[in-house]
Amino acid sequence: MKIGYVRVSTTDQKTERQETALCELGVEKVFIDKASGKTAERPELKKMMDYIRDGDTVVVESISRFARNARDFLDLMEKFSEKEVAFISKKEGVDTATPAGRFMMTVFAAVAELEREYMRDRQREGIEIARSKGKYRGRKPGAYPGFEYLLAQSRLGRITAAEAMRKLGMSKTTWYRKARELHSQQSFLYSAGSNDASI
Repeated sequence: MKIGYVRVSTTDQKTERQETALCELGVEKVFIDKASGKTAERPELKKMMDYIRDGDTVVVESISRFARNARDFLDLMEKFSEKEVAFISKKEGVDTATPAGRFMMTVFAAVAELEREYMRDRQREGIEIARSKGKYRGRKPGAYPGFEYLLAQSRLGRITAAEAMRKLGMSKTTWYRKARELHSQQSFLYSAGSNDASI
């Protein structure tokens, strides 16, 4: 059975182009994710990995729609190999059912990762140039109304930290960074207050 996987980065992007490309290759079932390829938390990808069976073929429009770094890509390829599932990428014209195809997929994944590293380097260089000219001040820190209240609720066990993060739309890294900053501020104020009281 030929199974298609489609991914777009945001809910606003359309999937029709990718779906049409896969239908032309005889795909019978399609799994569609609307999420960044940088995250492994893609529900439809997980469903597809549970669905595929020995002898199936997974078809994508391009490697970048399937995985965004070489390690992730090769991990998925290993799982396909364990299940004896073939992989086809239309854009690159490669089929892992053949020895040449398996070799080329490894090469393409490495090249895609290298290109992204170049892009990051160019972005950093651009920021440094803009900063030297006084035109770059960095991103404004995000405002998260209700953070202190939800942090207190999580510390009291009335809500989990994960639930609080979801309500605020905040990443785990930002949550713990702001929690540390708030703790430092409170400790400083408490210390200052104690010193004033002793005068």
